[in-house]
Amino acid sequence: MLKEFKEFIARGNVIDLAVGVIIGGAFTGIVTSLTNNLINPLIGIFLGRMDLSNLVIKVGDATFRYGAFINSLINFIIVAFVVFILIKLINKVIKRQPARPAIDNKEVLLSEIRDLLKDKQ
Repeated sequence: MLKEFKEFIARGNVIDLAVGVIIGGAFTGIVTSLTNNLINPLIGIFLGRMDLSNLVIKVGDATFRYGAFINSLINFIIVAFVVFILIKLINKVIKRQPARPAIDNKEVLLSEIRDLLKDKQ
């Protein structure tokens, strides 16, 4: 069972996923800081408040913190937009690479034979 676990962890996809999660967590921190420290104060200027997270509605004993929801929504939109831009850039890079022609196995074998014959001369 330990051997199977090692093989599972050593797969490229699992390692790529782990790296993606770690970078995603760090990126989320950056976006949260951007939203809380730059974007929300800018929006707050137009709304007459400096901190959107303090926007609440009280109904009886219940408190609805819709400002915190707005912060989360802004964070999501920024992250989604950045991921969209990254995917577009990756797709452009992939499309620019010229397609390699498919090589037939017979061609490979004949090339190897040719190279071996050259070496013997």
